[in-house]
Amino acid sequence: MATIIDRRMFAKGFAATAVATGAIALAGCSGEEAPAGSGAASGTSYKIGVLQLTEHSALDAANAGFVKALDDSGITYEIEQQNAQNDQSACQTIAQTLVNDGCDLILAIATPAAQAVAGATSDIPIIGTAITDFAASDLVADNDAPGGNLTGTSDMNPVADQIDLLQKLVPEAKTVGLLYCTAESNSDIQIAMAKEELEAIGLTGVEFTVSSSNEIQSVVESMVGQVDAIYTPTDNTIAAAMTQVASIANEAKVPTICGEVGMVEAGGLASVSINYEELGYRAGEMAVEILTEGSDPAEMPVETMSAAECDLVFNQVTADEIGVDVSALVDEGGEDVSAA
Repeated sequence: MATIIDRRMFAKGFAATAVATGAIALAGCSGEEAPAGSGAASGTSYKIGVLQLTEHSALDAANAGFVKALDDSGITYEIEQQNAQNDQSACQTIAQTLVNDGCDLILAIATPAAQAVAGATSDIPIIGTAITDFAASDLVADNDAPGGNLTGTSDMNPVADQIDLLQKLVPEAKTVGLLYCTAESNSDIQIAMAKEELEAIGLTGVEFTVSSSNEIQSVVESMVGQVDAIYTPTDNTIAAAMTQVASIANEAKVPTICGEVGMVEAGGLASVSINYEELGYRAGEMAVEILTEGSDPAEMPVETMSAAECDLVFNQVTADEIGVDVSALVDEGGEDVSAA
């Protein structure tokens, strides 16, 4: 079975990686069986649907990690991969299709995808991943005791560590632009945390919001001259357009501290980042436990990753372009991902 490890592969898209490696077979939940994995001792083949909100490196990595966990478990399964291209109506249509196809379990990648699947079924087990706060997004009753048919792995960011990183790299900063999409509840949560952290260290956080990717260029251009640095969380809309954001910010020599590694690879300055492949892998382990051991999602706490498990990453090319010294990060074991 092919092993998918290097996150740099994910930037090219999970589907392309899967085709190149032959790691999985993409099949409809109700279609002809296309098993992957070596097969469970019981001989059971499971139908698994995947709804991914959009294509960007973090979500692609979570997807690949999930599939790797399935493969490593030895179960036999057929899987249908669906991507909603950041369209909420498409999420709802795809979710209903996966439910109608009679999947044994559905993976939802990112909050809007999970909300769509949760609205389509209360019976089929759902695993969510790349979701900041399941309870705050009304996906579960409580993160420690979900109480329904949905659980999973949270990408709750080490926001305090990221703000500390911003202050370390841009000590002269007074005003920080908080860039995010208002359509994403996960971003609302992180921005509130960031504003609290900024206030605690005497900095001013100013919100700059978009409602869709079409507004990103004009909003980022409006930030130039108004802010000393930019902070953007694990926002799917911003992440998918991070190359555009970085192009504008870097030309203006405005440092950008990002929510995750893929955004740094795309031109952001630095991050203390969740490892999304590991996050997806843990989601896959939870899925296997539900399928093979009969575990109840209602009783499976949402799993999180600690700050100690996160990666310190920076982009040396960006640092050189905007004139920020990142040598201290090298001394701390940070990784340069500019060649990713």
